[in-house]
Amino acid sequence: MRQPLRAQSLGDMLRHRCQEFADRTSHLVTAKGGDHATTYRELYEKVFQYARALDALGLQKGDRLVILGESCFEWALADWAALSMGVVTVPIYPTLPPDQASYIADDCGAKACVLLESRLAAKLPGRSPVYLRPNEGEPGLLALAEKSAMDKAAWEARIDAVEPDDTATFIYTSGTTGQPKGAVLSHRNFVFLCENIKASLPVDETDTFLVFLPLSHVYERFAGHILPISVGARIVYAGSLASLAGDMVKYEPTVMLCVPRFLENMKGRILDSVEKQKPIQKWLFNVALAQGVAKAQGKSAPLFALTDAVVGKKIRARTGGHIKFFVSGGAALPTHVAEFYMAFGLLVLQGYGLTETTAASSLNHPDRSRYWTVGEPIKGVEFQLAADGEILIRGDSVMSGYHNLPQATAEAIDAEGWFHTGDIGEWEDGRLKITDRKKDLLVLGNGKNVAPQAVENALKESPYINEVVLFGDGMEYCCALVVPDFDRLKTWLGQHSLKAADLAEAVRLPEVKDLIKGEVDKANKKLADFEKVKKHVLVGKAFSVESGELTPSLKVRRKVVKEMYADDIKSMQRG
Repeated sequence: MRQPLRAQSLGDMLRHRCQEFADRTSHLVTAKGGDHATTYRELYEKVFQYARALDALGLQKGDRLVILGESCFEWALADWAALSMGVVTVPIYPTLPPDQASYIADDCGAKACVLLESRLAAKLPGRSPVYLRPNEGEPGLLALAEKSAMDKAAWEARIDAVEPDDTATFIYTSGTTGQPKGAVLSHRNFVFLCENIKASLPVDETDTFLVFLPLSHVYERFAGHILPISVGARIVYAGSLASLAGDMVKYEPTVMLCVPRFLENMKGRILDSVEKQKPIQKWLFNVALAQGVAKAQGKSAPLFALTDAVVGKKIRARTGGHIKFFVSGGAALPTHVAEFYMAFGLLVLQGYGLTETTAASSLNHPDRSRYWTVGEPIKGVEFQLAADGEILIRGDSVMSGYHNLPQATAEAIDAEGWFHTGDIGEWEDGRLKITDRKKDLLVLGNGKNVAPQAVENALKESPYINEVVLFGDGMEYCCALVVPDFDRLKTWLGQHSLKAADLAEAVRLPEVKDLIKGEVDKANKKLADFEKVKKHVLVGKAFSVESGELTPSLKVRRKVVKEMYADDIKSMQRG
């Protein structure tokens, strides 16, 4: 049964919040010439002007608008303008190659395309885009506003005409296999979550969200773009990944959405900086880490208060000093990563959701977080485990289906409305634990089932290992492709007076092979016999979106990796 909503649509929600929080800052817009604070009252007027520009493009309710570009204030304004008018926004990752970007634009039936800058025009050949940041002489979106006859009353009438079950957006799944599918998400999906997630995630108008993940992904789109506005919070867009460390210190965020890879990288930078310290400082850091981890695990930590005052305070300062919590999603959060941050008083809340469920379905509450789980169901969201352990989700956050794919929709959502996630899970005291992907389970030749995620995470605890892909279907043992942490490896090579012309040559050095084998052996000691990695091959290049091994949301495309490295996998099978 559908729940009643306080706001009819996202545009209606925006209107109410801009009235309620009129004088508060909605966005702090960063620029080389200085930062500019935009109030909620000003935000509403800016969205109106962008809506007039979209009206000048001839966009009507139900039309599809592609937005392609990096996360920024202009992106947000274009999206809110479209949502306010019932125009269906279709975000595209700026990292996608032209063939994939064009496929999405064609599949959704885009009537217009908005790009951040003209440098991205090659992503959508054959189309006539307008730009959010045009150069002189280029067609700019905002410049079109003066050609619209739509006044404020007419715009607000269009806001009123948008119904809860009207489509808000198509968000195309990353597609670890095959072509991406467009998940059709409604205004109800987003508004329902905004109204119910606050019981799990205590955020309000006093919070500052620092945004650096792509708005083209459902995770940041909901939790870093729509949710903050729904509570009257302030949003700041990071200048770039390169500036993120400085942005955290400068803008002092209270909430940051992130993926485990970001947390692992930041952890690595902290550990690298510790290595450069004097012996006494290294010792103090290690004592602080040990005390903090013990406290996080509920064990005795008599020196924690002292070490936290000396070490923990400095670590927190690197995040701006005001973080209430990081929210981790998009992939499994390794336990050792969560414990590292908790050791220094930085809470990482792990949650779970999919594009098809409008991002968030379960989340750990900060007052009762069990970081090795993905938390409790969000209010109003139902969970059920199938006989084989597959996680099923039902509720007003579940998509209506995949665009133009009735068979795929029927396979994903059953007759009772349960969305079949493809993830395997179990319950622990009312909290959900993800054990693996249904399709990723490996069946060894001896009949043993291996969940690769746990094994891969065990290996990735090594500071010298960045990525692992486990194989073993039909084999007598598990084997793995291992991608080293090349930055760490370069430092290690220098420390041992070893040289290599390139990465491919580095992984062939006997000393490097011995180093990684030692790390694999350490991980194997924590694993059951049938889970142990008996053979591995080092990969001489980092996985990337551009080369095809990663999705835009940085998940490994197992099928692609299996095809690309078929010879290496066969070599491990031969014995």
